[in-house]
Amino acid sequence: MMTIEEMKQRKARLGITNEELARRSGVPLGTVQKVLGGTTRSPRYETLRKLEEVLADTKEQRSYTYSHYGTMMVGQPPAAYGNGKPIEKRQGEYTLEDYYALPEDCRYELIDGVLFEMNSPATVHQALIGLLHLEFAQFVRENKGPCKVFLSPFDVRLDMDDRTMVEPDLLVICSRDRIGPKYCKGAPDLAVEVLSPSTKLKDMKLKTRKYKNAGVREYWIVDPDTRVILVYDFEKEEFPVIYGFDDKIPVQIWEGKLEVDFARISEEIAYLYEESNLPEGDGE
Repeated sequence: MMTIEEMKQRKARLGITNEELARRSGVPLGTVQKVLGGTTRSPRYETLRKLEEVLADTKEQRSYTYSHYGTMMVGQPPAAYGNGKPIEKRQGEYTLEDYYALPEDCRYELIDGVLFEMNSPATVHQALIGLLHLEFAQFVRENKGPCKVFLSPFDVRLDMDDRTMVEPDLLVICSRDRIGPKYCKGAPDLAVEVLSPSTKLKDMKLKTRKYKNAGVREYWIVDPDTRVILVYDFEKEEFPVIYGFDDKIPVQIWEGKLEVDFARISEEIAYLYEESNLPEGDGE
């Protein structure tokens, strides 16, 4: 979510008046003036979201925003493209053909024609995903349901087009016909992303929108720095429920029959937060 100062800067950059912002967002003009003028110190989340959507809803702004979503690959991928000839493309023009031409030892996500480099994960990231995988997989095994749990790297052809291929840190697929030999065909039922400094904006903003629009039923965003989990139940609510690392979190796709005890998980990874064992780098 943008800060108020960021909204003011982007509004000035785009040349949008308060009246235009109010008309396009549906937020009353008086509220827009109070929020951007600093009169309202605690604006509603929904109000900020509506304003942010408008400020990002131009070709210029989308291009600007993409460049701030994590570690984005700039220029040509570090690979020879099949025939060895470089392909002259700009971000936003890449396709699955380009994605599959990348070397196997490089990890990227392709989102709306833009290639994003994926860094090596930090220790706390791996620990969290591993423990969550155990929780989900054990529940599936005990209940003998149709769902399957997968860990990254596992490609997801989210929009079933040739411009997007993502890799959630963890995903649950409950329709067997979506599990292909190389990738998930369409949206998984549940996706989990663990944040790092380099991917925070991409996971919290770009992927939230992409997952929701593609039909992902539930989306967890785990922030190991602030020790907060945002859970989106896209089938019922537009806004996330916020949990801490001491809460029990119900899994909505299973109607709360599984509750993940984050206090227990937090205890298991506590050693990673000790000063002498802090993970180096930001990871994925």
